Formats: sequence, structure tokens, C-alpha cells
Amino acid sequence: MPAKLKKWLGYALIAFVIFYLLTQPATVGNLVLNVFAGLGGAANSLSTFVNTILL
Repeated sequence: MPAKLKKWLGYALIAFVIFYLLTQPATVGNLVLNVFAGLGGAANSLSTFVNTILL
């Protein structure tokens, strides 16, 4: 893929994300909360696994 096309596709993606953030803030907020809740659950599960192995 030519470098110019890749650069413009990157700009278009950033513009789309900004547009989505501005038009759907509640949806984006819920998405962020769900992502962090999932990461927290994964970290908790990993911690439990490691503690079970070590003890």
C-alpha cells in the first residue's frame, strides 16, 4: 500500500473516531467503562491463578 494512501486512511480513521466521540458520547462512555471492567476482571482472574499456583 502506498505511503500516501496509508497516511490518508489514518487521517480518515482519526476523523471518524472524533466524529463518533462528538455525536455519541454516552455510547463511548459506556464502551470505556465496559473495557476497563473487562480488564479489571481479567487482572483479578490472573491474580487468582498466580496465587493458586504459588500457594
